[in-house]
Amino acid sequence: MGTVLKALLQQRHLQTVSAFNREYDKLAHRIDPALVGFGPKKAQFYRWLSGEISSLPYPDHCRILQAMFPDWSTAELFQQHSGNPEDLMREPCTAAQAAKQQHKHNLADVEAVYATRLDFLRAMPPQELFKTARTVDLAGLSLNMLCQQYSDTDILRLLENGTVIRCLFLDPAGESIRAREVEEGHSPGLLTNLTDANIQTLERVRRRVTAQTPGSLLIRVYDQPIRFNITIIDSTICVMQPYLPTSRGVESPTFVSRNSGGAGLCGTFSGVFEAMWSGGNERAIE
Repeated sequence: MGTVLKALLQQRHLQTVSAFNREYDKLAHRIDPALVGFGPKKAQFYRWLSGEISSLPYPDHCRILQAMFPDWSTAELFQQHSGNPEDLMREPCTAAQAAKQQHKHNLADVEAVYATRLDFLRAMPPQELFKTARTVDLAGLSLNMLCQQYSDTDILRLLENGTVIRCLFLDPAGESIRAREVEEGHSPGLLTNLTDANIQTLERVRRRVTAQTPGSLLIRVYDQPIRFNITIIDSTICVMQPYLPTSRGVESPTFVSRNSGGAGLCGTFSGVFEAMWSGGNERAIE
């Protein structure tokens, strides 16, 4: 009894720590020479083989393991395997692909999850997400991803390229935003003033839009208990964050889904956005 890793190493006659670390160093020399000589110690190595670990190895170890066994994910390598090593020789690629397909099925249309909004922004900056968009729909609190990450000039460029942008803010004059200030532990008026400033930023851009501008910028407000931050691009990509009880929005996990034509988060939250938008109130140009 041991891990899939143990069985695969037995196939290659690399089941001793010295043999494994020689192979480890060969791959490290090609991938990142700084990792040469930093393979697992004896006790750690045999924990890998037995599965007596509480979490996956450090990222540098995972990089080497992925290079050593490209047909297997790191998580799969540390699953228990009770059969013969030869069982994995028959169709390792097929087994790995089947596991990945099952994993994908379980995730519906979710293609990425980030621990925080900051992690998401580093991986998927809005400048890249929005630059060729035909439609951008946003609902949340202050909509900082657009208002703070995008300049007036960049927003106007989107509009001049024909993009239709719909922005639904938590009403800075409503009760729900004051309740959220209390929930996050802010001084009274902090979120109210930030949201109002962001709305004024977009209103300033909207005043520069002419009748000849092919795109449009629509602004509405709503006053409901805040649950989600939603961004939908071209009805295809959905970025969703839940609002946690006491944490700021930047600290919330972020889910990215892509509409594949079936059931999934993208369709669900597109419906949520449309319902919220329909119940919102127009924000006229001041």
